[in-house]
Amino acid sequence: MFKIVRKKELNPSVTLMDIEAPFIAKKAKAGQFIIFRIDEKGERVPLTIAGYDREAGTVTIIFQKVGFATKALGQLNEGDYIRDFVGPLGKPTPVEGKKKVCVVGGGVGCAIALPSAKAFKEAGAEVTVIVGFRSKDIVILEDEFKACADHMYLMTDDGSYGEQGFVTVKLQQLLEAGEAFDEVLAIGPVPMMKFVCKTTEPFGVHTSVSLNPIMVDGTGMCGGCRVTVGGETKFACVDGPEFDGHKVDFAELMSRNSLYRGREAEVTEKHACRIEKMGKDLIK
Repeated sequence: MFKIVRKKELNPSVTLMDIEAPFIAKKAKAGQFIIFRIDEKGERVPLTIAGYDREAGTVTIIFQKVGFATKALGQLNEGDYIRDFVGPLGKPTPVEGKKKVCVVGGGVGCAIALPSAKAFKEAGAEVTVIVGFRSKDIVILEDEFKACADHMYLMTDDGSYGEQGFVTVKLQQLLEAGEAFDEVLAIGPVPMMKFVCKTTEPFGVHTSVSLNPIMVDGTGMCGGCRVTVGGETKFACVDGPEFDGHKVDFAELMSRNSLYRGREAEVTEKHACRIEKMGKDLIK
């Protein structure tokens, strides 16, 4: 069992939790992920590690309450326990040897981008951060990004905060102005990552993306998280989750990610009211 030692609501739909998991905290690196299960009947849900404290023995996760499992997790409070919390899984973000990088985050994907931005900075790189949100009311982690970025740009779709426009608008401006990045790392919704790659490709800038395909066991055995990269089948859980974005088959990825959308909506509609009514009793 894994204890929740801190809970913080970042916005109405996004929650931060620190989980007591000393063995994971000891080995975790930016870019890796965990898989949690609330109880023995719960589904296995992968979440990228948003931070860790080796001394305190805690791992930070940030998640959006969109499905049955994440809504149920969001009902738990400090002092409650999670049945399974496995990791660190996947390969860490390669940060060595980079002198100038740009980290691009979109929405809740910014939670994943933050530890990578920190890792690049700690490795000696000059770090530019571009983060994007629909509007001011859902902005998260602004101060944390400012603390690790040499240059930071915050974009909102509606212009209610920061600059108006998508993250690709700012990225295009920087590249056209002559910014020579060794690496661009994009993390967020799949369409956003796809268009970041389309933006950088004409400039010949190596671009990595952190993929989020359907995943089951997280160890490469089930094959559920397969993606096509450079014409080859890769497994996001063991070969990634980060890949060369210019080689990713985004059309296939988006198609596979939508396979169970109807079923997910059905389950959410059927069970959401029970979560709200019964709270923790539902997952005892």
